[in-house]
Amino acid sequence: MDTRQVSDRDLLTAHAGGAPYAFAELFRRHRDHLYQTALRVCPGPEDAADAVQEALLSAHRGAATFRGDSEVRSWLHRIVVNACLDRIRRNKLRRTEPLPEDGADEPVCPRDDFAALESAQVVDEALFTLPDDQRAALAAVVLEGYSIADAAALLGIPEGTVKSRCARGRRRLHAHFTAMRT
Repeated sequence: MDTRQVSDRDLLTAHAGGAPYAFAELFRRHRDHLYQTALRVCPGPEDAADAVQEALLSAHRGAATFRGDSEVRSWLHRIVVNACLDRIRRNKLRRTEPLPEDGADEPVCPRDDFAALESAQVVDEALFTLPDDQRAALAAVVLEGYSIADAAALLGIPEGTVKSRCARGRRRLHAHFTAMRT
C-alpha cells in the first residue's frame, strides 16, 4: 500500500488495526512539527527530543483511543505538549544543566546573521521566564499560529483560559524586555 496517498486519520485507523508501517508514516509526516513544538515548550533540545519520543510512544500505544474529534496532527500536538509539561514538572525536582560541547554554540552563519541568532536566543530565554502554562499557551497561539479555539482544544482548556494565559504571558514578557532596556 502506498501510504503517501492515505489520510492521517486512515493511517491511524490502520495502525490501530495492526498495519505494520502506518504509524511510521504518521511519524514521518509530523516529526518536524512535533519537535519544533516541543522545542518551544521544553527548556532544552534534549528534553524536547525526549518529550517527543515519550509522546509518540504514548500515541502509538493509545491510537485505538483516538475519537476523531480533531485532526490527527492536533491530537499528536496535544500529546506532545502534555509530554513536555510532564517532563518540566518532573525536572523541577532534579534540574541539571548540560555541559557545552566544544564549538556547539558557535554561530554557523556569517557575522551578519549573528544578530538574528542573538535575538532568537534572547526571546527563547525570555519565554522560559514564564510559567509553564503561559509559555505553552503563547507557543501555541503566537509561535505556532493556532487560533484561540484550536489552542484551547490542543491544551485541553477553555478558550478564556488560553486568552488570559496569553495576556498574562505577554505582560510578563513586556515587563521582562522593559527591565532589560533600563
